[in-house]
Amino acid sequence: MADSWTVQRTGPGDAARTQAREQLLEAARELYGVNGYRETAEHDVCEAAGVPVEVLRQEYGSREGLLIALHNRVTTTGLRAAESALLTEGIEECSIEERVRRLFDAYVEAVTRDPREARVTFVEVLGVSAVVDEHCKLWRALWTEFLTGEAERAVDRGEAEDRDHRVDVMVMVGTVHELMAHHARRCRRARPGEVSGELTQLALTMLGSQRSG
Repeated sequence: MADSWTVQRTGPGDAARTQAREQLLEAARELYGVNGYRETAEHDVCEAAGVPVEVLRQEYGSREGLLIALHNRVTTTGLRAAESALLTEGIEECSIEERVRRLFDAYVEAVTRDPREARVTFVEVLGVSAVVDEHCKLWRALWTEFLTGEAERAVDRGEAEDRDHRVDVMVMVGTVHELMAHHARRCRRARPGEVSGELTQLALTMLGSQRSG
């Protein structure tokens, strides 16, 4: 399959590079998400993508760099979905319970839509290397900032205990990833509403907020 790369590069250079990057990401999603990252060799990804190994190294540095790029794409999609949920009409009038539920509904739906992506994002990145660990740590820090802002908003509205929730949020972010990894490993795929319901309950408990009804 990689022999066809010379034919594919007849277009503009930028377009060919974009195509190659997408092909590699698609191949990684399939192989890392089905067979596992550790069971997938560099040449396996390139063969599936239809590009030479040199192209993978040029675009992503290594199969580890490709793993980081795929994780980054999925987690970015999840964050954007959560942000969009908090910008919907009428959201400012919602209770903290409803606001948190919508946030997690959107996030879980986005990151579990494709079970292969969910496995890569929450399982296959674990324990790969110090570089991947640092990448995931940066994402956890970003989520901590995002959710701390939500906690502070809840405090201002009298919907959460009046205290510094940053440590609570840091613990919650780690727990969210552990819970998502648990569901990603299970043979029976949990419905998104079940997962987001668990996350909503967790968040409200840590905020010291009571669920209505």
